[in-house]
Amino acid sequence: MNIKTLLIAVVMAVIMSFGVLVGLFAALNLDAKGAANITRLVGAMHFIESQYVQEVEEDKLIDGAISGMVRSLGDPHSIYLEPRLYSQLKADTMGIFGGIGIYMGFKGDSVFVLGVIPGGPGEKVGLKADDVILAVNSQPISEIEPSEVALKIRGEIGTAVDLLIRREGEEDKTYSIIREVIKVKTVDGTMIDGRIGYIRITNFSENTGQEFKDVFVNLETDGMRGFILDLRQNPGGVITSCVEIAQELVPAGPIVSVIRRDGSKEVYMSELKNAKYPIVVLLDQNSASASELLSGALQDTKAALIVGTKSYGKGSVQTVIPMFQDDGIKLTIAKYYTPNGRSIDGTGIIPDVEVELDKPLTMTRDINLDSLDDPQILTAEDILNKQIDEGKILFE
Repeated sequence: MNIKTLLIAVVMAVIMSFGVLVGLFAALNLDAKGAANITRLVGAMHFIESQYVQEVEEDKLIDGAISGMVRSLGDPHSIYLEPRLYSQLKADTMGIFGGIGIYMGFKGDSVFVLGVIPGGPGEKVGLKADDVILAVNSQPISEIEPSEVALKIRGEIGTAVDLLIRREGEEDKTYSIIREVIKVKTVDGTMIDGRIGYIRITNFSENTGQEFKDVFVNLETDGMRGFILDLRQNPGGVITSCVEIAQELVPAGPIVSVIRRDGSKEVYMSELKNAKYPIVVLLDQNSASASELLSGALQDTKAALIVGTKSYGKGSVQTVIPMFQDDGIKLTIAKYYTPNGRSIDGTGIIPDVEVELDKPLTMTRDINLDSLDDPQILTAEDILNKQIDEGKILFE
């Protein structure tokens, strides 16, 4: 092949490559700026692959690029889920996962242990309520988004996770904890006295709606005439389970409206005609997402009174988008609004009756009747007893 023929071949190859790129950009509906940005991204990746002092894995670069894009949104609820986190999130929504058996709370930039499940891995190694988690597997909590902390602690059954713990009056200590199968019972209930029921929902998983109905029926059989719905320390979860419960409690009409950025709206409705019982809902600063959705609907429709402290203020909706390598993106796609059109994102639910706790709330898997003697529950009991004595239900 002579030089002229070679040059022609090179030029043709460049033209064809350019044509392929133009076609790709057109298929992706990219304008000139978008095409330039894609070219810049690919160029940076190629430069790193070819020039970095050590060999790098292409998949690692792509993971980092996707994670960086999501982090650039500045939204703590949108995260890139590499395969391990993606698998754990799916297990979490089913209510079964490899974990360490603790309840966690968030306050400012701190993550702390609210309670330990009796007999669970956390209790076995000596974790206690009020322990502050400083790092997970040597990664400082300050480097982890709040929505990622639980996912990083959970993992494959039989594997270990290391937590750096700070406990008042002691030196910081690392605990190595072997993950076990944790089957979460998300709803529990009991009768406080002969006529007031108490129902606690720890989070909303796929099974929570049915669990609530089972507990509700049992309390009815025991003579319940009003009940306390405890959503304190409830971080939220699956919105459809929340709606299932709301349809049992919220009067006919809208429960929540989910509105996307293009203005499209999805409205979840209740067809409940008659209320059976007065309700008091308990909230605190760690009540978030679906727990705020449910309490907001009950408050707006005057189906319940809210007691406690202001909730967390997460009024956005996330969806998990599967990618192509057993990974995914958890992305905020909409905001939800209460029946009265309130957005609680960043503001939270303000209680009708504000009551502070004398000491931090601790949570366990099973209800201990002794633990029900706190100011918020006592206030709720007083409200319900008055309503029952007067024969009142907050809506007809």
